[in-house]
Amino acid sequence: MDSSVFVLFGATGDLAHRKLFPALYNLHLEGKLPCGFAIVGLGRKPFSEEQFRGRVKEALARFSRRGADDSAAQAEFLRLVHYQILEADRAEDYKRLLDRVEGLERQAGIPGNRLFYLSVSPDWFASIARLLKESGLTGGPGWKRLAVEKPFGRDLASARELNRSLLEAFPAEDIRYVDHYLGKPMVQNLQAFISANPVLKAVLNNRYVANVQITASETLGVGERAGYYDRAGAVRDMFQNHMLQLLMMTAMHSDVYDKQRILESAIPIQAQDAANFVVRGQYGPGELEGRKVPGYLDEPGVAAGSRTDTFFAARLELDDPVWGGVPFFIRTGKRMSEKSTRIIVEFRDPLEKYSHGEPKRNYLAVRIQPEESVELQLNLTGADGGAAETRLRYSIPEGELPEAYERLLHDALSGDASFFAKWPEIEASWRWLAPILEAFEDDRVPLHVYAAGTDGPEAANRLLERYGFKWL
Repeated sequence: MDSSVFVLFGATGDLAHRKLFPALYNLHLEGKLPCGFAIVGLGRKPFSEEQFRGRVKEALARFSRRGADDSAAQAEFLRLVHYQILEADRAEDYKRLLDRVEGLERQAGIPGNRLFYLSVSPDWFASIARLLKESGLTGGPGWKRLAVEKPFGRDLASARELNRSLLEAFPAEDIRYVDHYLGKPMVQNLQAFISANPVLKAVLNNRYVANVQITASETLGVGERAGYYDRAGAVRDMFQNHMLQLLMMTAMHSDVYDKQRILESAIPIQAQDAANFVVRGQYGPGELEGRKVPGYLDEPGVAAGSRTDTFFAARLELDDPVWGGVPFFIRTGKRMSEKSTRIIVEFRDPLEKYSHGEPKRNYLAVRIQPEESVELQLNLTGADGGAAETRLRYSIPEGELPEAYERLLHDALSGDASFFAKWPEIEASWRWLAPILEAFEDDRVPLHVYAAGTDGPEAANRLLERYGFKWL
């Protein structure tokens, strides 16, 4: 890996504290950072360098999967960490940043390679990219890359404007759109898992598959994110990025496909028909893990009478020779009964009938979190001669695999763009969602209230029942 400087905008924020610094530390412990390396954290808070390193040390102790103590390895990592105050829209701060970065490069023998990571509000993406270029931080020898966190716009027009503004400062091949679901080990292994097992590849098509279900449920409410979430909702916060990426990764098991083509094959849902294919909901008061929790409208920071969706489900179908005719049911929601992300492929009815009852359908379940596992349900003949199901299951012990941001940061530093969202995928996702967002704005899709701690609105169950299925 090339020697480089990692420049982190938003270094005092929650994502940096909980995910980014622990991920960099874990890479350091495993010898996966370059020999010449420096981290420059940027923020508005007036920390000294030692104060900031103390905050980073606290983050490692709380959130690193490897744990943290006063070891020599930790001290060595903290020496790589630097801090500088920066106002995102103040040009002179970028000049000072350039001087700091060039000084660190001379000190560590780094030939101008820089990764700029934007862990800030997307409102600042365009101005930061512009000022990076105007200050000279994107010039000189070595590679320069830009990584930005979601959300990537809030509709098709704003996403296109965002991409246009970033392209004025960085070439397309040097921009990394970060979707952390693409860093999850089980998601990255999906294609290899199927390709390495011809028996699976042979049956994952419209001849054998009855339906595919993709679920990402959370027990948490909006917490301290109400200011952002009330403008986004589940459809923008989760569905446009994470859920549609999972759809693409699930369907793209053939070498002749790419993710963009998969999403472009999704049959459009027109605004006037949206209520027949999508369900939106908002959690009300309820009970979770034995305690009462407030409804969305009672959360601090949520606008009175807000119509923001905290649950979204959709039925999609691909106009595709492999998957055509197979319904994909996708749902995501907050304050649901469990925290789980999973992909379940339910196979068609078995051809053989048993004298003492019919066997249950076979299914393949890929669980992404909180436990990573693969499960296959098959049918056997039971002791009474009837159908009995058996489950073959393999699970990966928690903590044995790198976390999502470890993989993504390593890839960003090494130049591997495989598991980052690509602009054509982002554009296609917003284009598919545009009529649904229009239907939301016109209130053509009912907003169902569901009790916190449940599996979402009853309307989501009816969405599947119309086609003879149920959520698994």
